[in-house]
Amino acid sequence: MALYKLALLAAAAAFAQAEPATNVRRDAPSGSAAWVAAHSSAAAALAKMSQQDKVNIVTGVGWNKGPCVGNTPAISSVNYPQLCLQDGPLGVRYASSATAFTPGIQAASTWDISLMRQRGEYMGAEAKGTGVHVLLGPVAGPLGKIPNGGRNWEGFGVDPYLTGIAMAHTIEGMQSSGVQAVAKHFIANEQELNRDSMSSNIDDRTMHELYLWPFADAVHSNVASAMCSYNKLNGSWACESDKGLNGLLKTELGFRGYVMSDWDAQHTTTGSANNGMDMTMPGSDYNGGTILWGPQLNTAVNNNQVSTARLNDMAQRILAAWYLLGQNAAGYPSINLNANVQGNHKDNVRAVARDGIVLLQNDGLLPLKKPAKIALVGSAAVVNPSGMNSCNDRGCNNGALGMGWGSGAVNYPYFVAPYDALKTRTQTDGATLTLYSSDGTSGVASAVTGADIAIVVITADSGEGYITVEGNMGDRQNLDPWHNGNQLVQAVAAANKNTIVVVHSVGPVILETILATPGVRAVVWAGLPSQENGNALVDVLYGLVSPSGKLVYTIAKQAADYGTKLVSGDDSFTEGLYVDYRHFDNAKITPRYEFGFGLSYTNFTYSGLTTLMTATAGPATGATVPGGAADLWDTVGAVTATITNSGGVTGAEVAQLYLTLPASAPATPPKQLRGFAKLSLAPGASGTATFTLRKRDLSYWDSARQQWVVPAGTFGLSVGASSRDIRLTGSFQVGSGGTVSSTTSTSKTSTPTSSTKLSTSTTSKASTSSTTTSSTTTPPTTTSTRTSSTTSTTSASSGGCTAARWAQCAGIGYTGCTTCAAPYTCQYGNDWYSQCL
Repeated sequence: MALYKLALLAAAAAFAQAEPATNVRRDAPSGSAAWVAAHSSAAAALAKMSQQDKVNIVTGVGWNKGPCVGNTPAISSVNYPQLCLQDGPLGVRYASSATAFTPGIQAASTWDISLMRQRGEYMGAEAKGTGVHVLLGPVAGPLGKIPNGGRNWEGFGVDPYLTGIAMAHTIEGMQSSGVQAVAKHFIANEQELNRDSMSSNIDDRTMHELYLWPFADAVHSNVASAMCSYNKLNGSWACESDKGLNGLLKTELGFRGYVMSDWDAQHTTTGSANNGMDMTMPGSDYNGGTILWGPQLNTAVNNNQVSTARLNDMAQRILAAWYLLGQNAAGYPSINLNANVQGNHKDNVRAVARDGIVLLQNDGLLPLKKPAKIALVGSAAVVNPSGMNSCNDRGCNNGALGMGWGSGAVNYPYFVAPYDALKTRTQTDGATLTLYSSDGTSGVASAVTGADIAIVVITADSGEGYITVEGNMGDRQNLDPWHNGNQLVQAVAAANKNTIVVVHSVGPVILETILATPGVRAVVWAGLPSQENGNALVDVLYGLVSPSGKLVYTIAKQAADYGTKLVSGDDSFTEGLYVDYRHFDNAKITPRYEFGFGLSYTNFTYSGLTTLMTATAGPATGATVPGGAADLWDTVGAVTATITNSGGVTGAEVAQLYLTLPASAPATPPKQLRGFAKLSLAPGASGTATFTLRKRDLSYWDSARQQWVVPAGTFGLSVGASSRDIRLTGSFQVGSGGTVSSTTSTSKTSTPTSSTKLSTSTTSKASTSSTTTSSTTTPPTTTSTRTSSTTSTTSASSGGCTAARWAQCAGIGYTGCTTCAAPYTCQYGNDWYSQCL
């Protein structure tokens, strides 16, 4: 390990020195047809602008000097408006009547690309409706290599492949509404501690295969802008890193949009301009006294310290993004952060909150079967007593938790806490609900004794470092539950042997104490559900839907098992490629719950692994398009597997594909996620999970050749319900001449992770026969196939149309029975799911 770390340090130094600052912009390729047209329009507009106009368009007006968190002046000569830039990755910050969308980490936990894309589309629509031109999201960095990193919850989890897919669909959704998306934070800002002084020193291969990977997806989806981060990158500030901005982003990835600074992340006038930054935000420091562009940039251009060509490039990139999104057309809404833009968007919030819930443990207690007496425990069971928006930027952990804190947080238009939703449900059932809204243990026994079910809600919170909450300066101090959560669970379970633990958390929590507590019969990982907190929870607890979320990070048995931690100085990223499940697999450490894990109220079996490959060993050599070499995005194969619902209730399964590279590749993690498919299946029905593989999915980054390379040899295939619950295995050969051997495969029956029990339904199976269809939900792109996640659904015959209780009776893609068995009726009719109840 010591030699490996030394090699990584040497590689990081080589990476930093590979391309010294040249103060000359390297021309990026012209990119897609859409960008070509946008740049053509931008160039025509640029010819009408004075040098002062150009300086104005790249310089924010200053902190707190406009209606939005970021503003640039209007340019009358080209009818360019005062640009409004507004946080953030969860919707419109500081808006009074906008939706509080679920955090990215919850959206990723659904593994549902249609929900991700719709979430992005709705966020974009609300931004446009309030007059916002640039919505500051989504988040690909931090990736989440440190489990207690403060802002991990804003992104999509620790796997670069999953984050890349989520970034692409979110961006395409946002920009389909006519709003500029911003891929942030570029790059390697993995902790809040000392984020504005530390250097992230990363070797070249790790940079490409982990941290740059999802940004390539963003660029491939024509993201309008990228935001450079606070930290240094291999010794240079990220916002003036020639290697990072000009080299990796603009040249290698072919990015044709503009780079803005994070707020007050600019450090110099000429260094930032010459090394790739295109817009400074907010245009001054927070005191308004330090301005690095504006007049200073004008002087630098006049003195030839920054070339006119570079200034033109900066302004043209900003104009091109404006044209790309059609924001030059008449009728773009005026800025009005009080506009009511919510529409029906709460449906997406509830669907994402619900389908992102991960069932970790269940010995048959769930789903609830109309218990007569329920006790609900914990301060997190109710709305913050001081008011749902009483803490600025969510900078407190009082009451129910729906998101972390910081600039990425938004105000709630309303908030449904667990108590609110359970009260409604128990009233409908004629049941009794007792509330104990404290985290103290002294009086909890009397509150839960005699109840049929006790539900205790615990939390863990984090956020951005400018706010400290209960001693946590953004990053969490540890991975324990907050507010004495372990002791509260122990006290409840000691008095009630039917205890359900609900965890609302920004990221991994060590659960060993809770799992070892007698009386704890179910653990529900409810994540960060935002404004629909309680409704989503009740949907799952009562079986209105079967839980289908899967973890997007590993939950370890102890914090030390992760192999990464916060650092007080520079971070040398000595773990390299071995982050989260890659590390656990490589180090042969058994986690408590592995990446991709999640139980259901039904069971799924896997069979019929097939592979069709056309890959050729060797480097990617295509012309550069947005996202990198064009042939990286070519489809080179497909893997399919049959998934069958062998249980008694309708449910959705996330089948996952992991690849193992051949021995000819340099040291590589044992397996890496390279595909996923979410299938909704009625009892007894089967569906086909299809994983489309691109050339980049089979490649590793060759630092010596500075190319992506498909290695020759035998690739391993693992398809399963999680990164460790592998149900089907196989292999295929890729030869240097392009020859591909036939697939070999094996299958096995897998049981849930130890300490968990997969519940089985005691209700009758729906009497339907099913046929299988497969539908790809990939949005169009300007080049070759991008995503390898496919959603498959089944349709039921209309013959013998009688549905038992718990059976599905409506929803998108459902064409089966709509008549429920007496005395049940089709409840919760909506676009996503309905059930006989």
